[in-house]
Amino acid sequence: MLKQTPLYNLHLELGAKMVPFAGYFMPLHYGNGTLKEHLHCRNYAGFFDISHMGQCLILGDDAVQQLEQLIVSDIAKLKPGEQKYTVLTNSEGGIIDDIIITRTDSGVTIVVNAACKDKDFNYLAKHISDRCCFNELSGQALFALQGPAVAAIMNKLSAQAAELSFMQACETYIQDMPCSIARCGYTGEDGFEISVEPHYAEQLARLFLAEDGVEPIGLAARDTLRLEAGLCLYGHEIDESITPVEAGLQWLLKKGHHQFPGADKILAQRQQGSETIRAGLLVQSKIPVRDGSEIFNSEHIAVGHVTSGGFSPRLGQPIAMALLTRTAASLGNTLYAKVRSHRIAVTVTPLPFVPHRYFK
Repeated sequence: MLKQTPLYNLHLELGAKMVPFAGYFMPLHYGNGTLKEHLHCRNYAGFFDISHMGQCLILGDDAVQQLEQLIVSDIAKLKPGEQKYTVLTNSEGGIIDDIIITRTDSGVTIVVNAACKDKDFNYLAKHISDRCCFNELSGQALFALQGPAVAAIMNKLSAQAAELSFMQACETYIQDMPCSIARCGYTGEDGFEISVEPHYAEQLARLFLAEDGVEPIGLAARDTLRLEAGLCLYGHEIDESITPVEAGLQWLLKKGHHQFPGADKILAQRQQGSETIRAGLLVQSKIPVRDGSEIFNSEHIAVGHVTSGGFSPRLGQPIAMALLTRTAASLGNTLYAKVRSHRIAVTVTPLPFVPHRYFK
């Protein structure tokens, strides 16, 4: 049985096309369609219901120390209200999930991917000792407000939240509704993610949507926005067989931190390089190159595969990300994608495709 977020009825009222996603009914797009939603977020402000994602608390004096043994990053220096993006890894160096950790006065909060949350929560509960308290925030609503207009909108609703910089968070109130607000997101734009108790969800959502320039955005545009921003999606650019170095996330690794699962393989790859690496591709055709498409060099030798691909509304052409052999991933290199009977030229290009505009 598919679950519903606290905004299910509001999505129907707004004309959303609802589809199954990660065990939930979620809005794919609304009346204006994916292209207009995408460009509206890039130019104004988009409202996203991301309540399907997992949220949890780990409380206790040892919470940070214990969690640090499961991730590739150093979080001991985080101050309350500071966040870090990182990954959980397995013993083979693969990525269990990518997560966002926020330091609090009494421990940490964690946001995990919707498709991974049961797996993640079981893993965390198993590896966190009884000196800490693990609490899943089931039912908690989570929204994202993304785009260049969001700072002015948030300043009207919570001056405290509007003063945050990228990857900072605070506890605040919006019209007497208690919220946890972080300045982060999944579009490459300036933005906020707002966690709120489910009984406030619809009231708060309507408040955001009533602001000039705010439009609801569905899953389809969320995916094209993150693709333009060169951000990883679990099950595509990252999974339990792909290491952080192969995924191009070696910047998450902190010098001197080696007490995490898969450290030997991951740190060796950081020093010596991995055989494969994530790369961006500009597609020299109107035909999109989708995930799973094989990539070949000029000698017809397979050199990798596409992990995500689609049309870029901002660039006006198809783009893709791929896992390629390191030699094939040289910037400017021309490769070829096989799409049905077509042989489509692609050019290796830097990521992101569209510059990030985070507020720092």
